[in-house]
Amino acid sequence: MSALFDDADGEFLVLVNGEGQHSLWPAVVDVPAGWKAVHGVDTRQNCLEYIDTHWTDMRPASLVEAMKREDRDRAGAGRA
Repeated sequence: MSALFDDADGEFLVLVNGEGQHSLWPAVVDVPAGWKAVHGVDTRQNCLEYIDTHWTDMRPASLVEAMKREDRDRAGAGRA
């Protein structure tokens, strides 16, 4: 199975899950539950470039939101 992910001549998709995490995915393999295709079918290199361009914050979306809530709570507590 790992050879599918490394095939320089293969066709790929870029998948994203609910946390905003990206994955390079062989086009010949069904998209797993919880993921959606956001780019492809394309070359491996083009998909990797898409990931590099669009997935700039590696933190899961739930962590980003929790950190924002924490910052808002701290800011609110400072005004009390």
